[in-house]
Amino acid sequence: MLKNRFFLMLVSILVAITLVLTAAFVLWTVMDNKSESAGEEKAQTSAEIKENTVIMKDITTNLASQGSFVKISLAFELENKKAKTDFENLIDSRIKGTIIRTLSDMNSDQISGSKGQDNLTNTLISKLNPLLNEGKIRRINITDIVLE
Repeated sequence: MLKNRFFLMLVSILVAITLVLTAAFVLWTVMDNKSESAGEEKAQTSAEIKENTVIMKDITTNLASQGSFVKISLAFELENKKAKTDFENLIDSRIKGTIIRTLSDMNSDQISGSKGQDNLTNTLISKLNPLLNEGKIRRINITDIVLE
């Protein structure tokens, strides 16, 4: 009786270990395939980047701090031609207004330096991407900035 019970417990433990190892292997394989497919996104050539980039020059607005203003030029790198067309259609009506509102809520300390500029571009991306129906903004580069 004791041998029978011991044998059943041993078989149960071996089956449980086998199931856990099989589940871990399947999970590992699925996750590995997802990471490979995410990494397979085609790198854009410089010509494609240039083709999908919109440049806005000389946006000037007052900042939140009294008596200071910013004059900024931005390059918007979009993910495809449809996104670029959508962006260009909205540039005067919604895009520029959102940029000006975002800048006018900031002071010169928040924009100055590389961390401030990174914060500004990340804020703009998060505010502008929902406005686009086709595609999204990949990156915003500050091509010129004057803080006064």
